[in-house]
Amino acid sequence: MGFHSLRACTDQLRNEGELIVIDHPVHQHLEIAEIQRRLFRSGGPAVLFTTPQGSAFPILVNLYGTQKRIERIFSDSLDRVKKLVELKIDPMEALKRPWRYWRSPIDAISMLPRKVRRGPVLSHEIPLSRLPQVTNWPNDGGPFITLPAVYTEDPHRPGTLRSNLGMYRVQLAGNEYEHDREIGLHYQLHRGIGVHHSAAIERGEPLKVSIFVGGSPAVAVSAVMPLPEGLSELTFAGVLAGHRIAMISRPGRPSIYADADFVIEGIVMPGVTKPEGPFGDHLGYYARKHEFPVMQVEHVWHRKDAIWPMTVVGRPPQEDTLFGWLVHELTGPVIPTVLPGVQSVHAVDASGVHPLLLAVGSERYMPWKNDTRPSELLTQASAILGQGQLSLAKYLFIVSQGDAPGLKAHQIRPFFSHLLERVDWLRDCHFHTETTIDTLDYSGSGLNCGSKLVVAARGPAIRSLPREIPAGWSLPNGFYAPRVCLPGVVAVTGPAIEPKPQMSSSGTDDAAIWRISASAPWSADIERLVSTIRDDHPLRSWPLVVIVDDSEFASASLENFLWITFTRSNPAADVHGAGSTVHQKHWGCTGPLVIDARLKPHHAPPVVEDRETSARIDALCRSGGPLAGIVRE
Repeated sequence: MGFHSLRACTDQLRNEGELIVIDHPVHQHLEIAEIQRRLFRSGGPAVLFTTPQGSAFPILVNLYGTQKRIERIFSDSLDRVKKLVELKIDPMEALKRPWRYWRSPIDAISMLPRKVRRGPVLSHEIPLSRLPQVTNWPNDGGPFITLPAVYTEDPHRPGTLRSNLGMYRVQLAGNEYEHDREIGLHYQLHRGIGVHHSAAIERGEPLKVSIFVGGSPAVAVSAVMPLPEGLSELTFAGVLAGHRIAMISRPGRPSIYADADFVIEGIVMPGVTKPEGPFGDHLGYYARKHEFPVMQVEHVWHRKDAIWPMTVVGRPPQEDTLFGWLVHELTGPVIPTVLPGVQSVHAVDASGVHPLLLAVGSERYMPWKNDTRPSELLTQASAILGQGQLSLAKYLFIVSQGDAPGLKAHQIRPFFSHLLERVDWLRDCHFHTETTIDTLDYSGSGLNCGSKLVVAARGPAIRSLPREIPAGWSLPNGFYAPRVCLPGVVAVTGPAIEPKPQMSSSGTDDAAIWRISASAPWSADIERLVSTIRDDHPLRSWPLVVIVDDSEFASASLENFLWITFTRSNPAADVHGAGSTVHQKHWGCTGPLVIDARLKPHHAPPVVEDRETSARIDALCRSGGPLAGIVRE
């Protein structure tokens, strides 16, 4: 039932034609990552490199690269997980349809991890430096583990039932890390490991950490699941894997995953940090070098048939996009029970996930009043922003289901049209300033520092959305090439901002990279534009105007528009509007709303493939090459 090991999974996928073995020695520095990106874009198979250059272990890519393959990997358990979710929503369903839920109590028992004394992962111990050293992007600070399951236990109450399993960034080498002794551990705000780390600091003791790589594919998926605090991801992994997760129990030491391919054991000492990064991250930019906790490595274990799984993150969509799809499939129906009145929430992958949330709520206050002012929507917006990783959002757009009963949050084009037809920019913009945003988002005023904008719109449509740009537009100097992105949304190329973002070659960037943003001299460009948008100006009929570096690129696809607009803007600094006013500390404008989404000096630079590496992979993909017919040129 399910796959106990990664080897069992790859063998089965190979038999079914979903995995291909490549013996050609492709290098683990940049080349394997280049192949992974191409495999994912083309919907290709999983690939097992048996003799990668620079690695003593086979390397697996694209395991989670298609919905079909994910459904096959978890074919024995997805339906059971969904049934447990249904019972979470309405326990009475078990009485109404007992034949559907007869085995759910058995599945609930299978959630509990089981204790064992030994396991395959303890077969061999090796130095840290013998692990695969895969590097994904040219400016990465070193090799990283990209599919880790980082395990910690509550220092106050050790044990698997109060453990946390999370997928946090792990830098294996580079920077100032001591060779074979230290690795970097990067985790963001609002992650479960932070609770355990704080408890360890409170007790004045090191935090014990174990990093699992490989094993059942269910373990990696469980590490990214947004489970309620206090519910161990190991319990969820048991149901998804179809068997109880075996944990090796040892006196005085944390448990470790018996069926993992690799385990790194160590401790994080209180107050010890070192520079970590840069790293090409899921927003599509380089996370810069910053101080993060250091893990002192004590043991590195691996099983005798170990496989090293890896993925690539970067500008979406990437393989982790499918993780997001699976999370929504399994947990989406629970949202109305956790957030009363909220019908659906969608973290928009194309925008880098955290920068933009779309939500459909409901208005149930005073149903006898014919009112178009959002009221309960704002309550629901606050509840959404108070939930775990959803709290990292910069933009939250929420509408009322009563205005469009069939609208879902994941229907991006219809959602934008619905909102822009109804929004009143004077009333419906609600800013949160001087607050936290995603650690990986450099559009704000400092590390983790930025702002949020909630736009809540309800009621009948108040405008028709333009779809074509009329001739004879007049724009201020430096602004040109208006292009339609969506109905009601136009992108305009604005004056270039210099200097462009650069990578720091040494030391940590810290607050210095944001210092220039304090004065934001480029805002004068936008104010010059909005001052010209009077009642008779053609831009007046467009509710949303986005100022970009290249309007042709921004308007070329929905994905380009979403990525540029919401990763390159900080609401409090970069949202402007024609006819703006402040009334009782509430900002609004008569419209259009103008978002400055140009690259600014304090932003991180976008990730870009290495040309020489791309050329080498092109050669391997041509007719007669070892990757011909497998990977697209």
